Amino acid sequence: MAQSSGSLQKKLKTALDETRLLLLGGQILLGFQFHGVFQESFGELSSLARGLDAVALLLMVTTLGLLIAPSMQHRIVEEGRTSQRIFRVTGYMAGAALLPFAISLGIDHYAVVERLFGPAAGYIAGAGFFVLALVFWYGLEYLVRRAKETPMPESEKEERTSLSTKIEEMLTEARVVLPGAQALLGFQLAVTLTRAFEALPYSSKLVHAAALMLVALAVILLIAPAAFHRIAFSGEDTEEFHRIGSWFIVAATVPSPAASPASLRGGRQDHRNVHPGACGRPRSHDRADRAVVRPAILAAPENGGAARRASSPVNTLKSVG
Repeated sequence: MAQSSGSLQKKLKTALDETRLLLLGGQILLGFQFHGVFQESFGELSSLARGLDAVALLLMVTTLGLLIAPSMQHRIVEEGRTSQRIFRVTGYMAGAALLPFAISLGIDHYAVVERLFGPAAGYIAGAGFFVLALVFWYGLEYLVRRAKETPMPESEKEERTSLSTKIEEMLTEARVVLPGAQALLGFQLAVTLTRAFEALPYSSKLVHAAALMLVALAVILLIAPAAFHRIAFSGEDTEEFHRIGSWFIVAATVPSPAASPASLRGGRQDHRNVHPGACGRPRSHDRADRAVVRPAILAAPENGGAARRASSPVNTLKSVG
């Protein structure tokens, strides 16, 4: 019979760490998807690739929601305690999150390869990476899965979680979520300097500004627990600090999801603005061309008049004389 891998507390910590590892990868891929919409080459993608990119972005947001959920349940429902229920929930959520992750990964590879090497290569790359992810994330696991689960010893079913362990888990959750929030904040700040952002209507710019402020608020709230621990409590582990830090982390999860729909709205609006025109170029380029041509047209009568004066018979006789 297989031996137990350790106490329930250790197993839960390992399970939560696994979801945090997936979370980091998902945040990086989400940042690429958000940033790609504002690139000039995005308008050169086929309509199918642009539509699938929007689907991939929504799937990645779903993935991140599933991966964050166990930590929030551990923080809100269990108040940092170890239980068999939260251990099961963590496993279910992590397993469910891999499916939209795999689909989104395949779509992203399809969009990139389709632009570089054509639709056929894009289909092969997208389907290949999707199937490869399913094999390594689901198929092989079911092949080596034990016929029946090892019964958990009585001593592992419920055990008291120490205060230091609760605080360690709470600070770890803040440290893992923080890089993703910082990356999203950096994206939202950088994209305001692009020409594609200038082409957005005023209402979309206001929505983007609101999303930027929400993400900045989330970053401030996620940094606050560490600052409290160092400054207010001098590094001491207390129930009061655990309560305050947990409140900050839970509060930080509110503005971050609220900012995602705003960013999605801005991306969709930018997608309309950079849709290829008759010449196959983004509309933002057409605007720039019109801006250059307009002054030339306005100056044309003056230049034309000078040309006509130079070619008139009177001016010709004067030049001969």
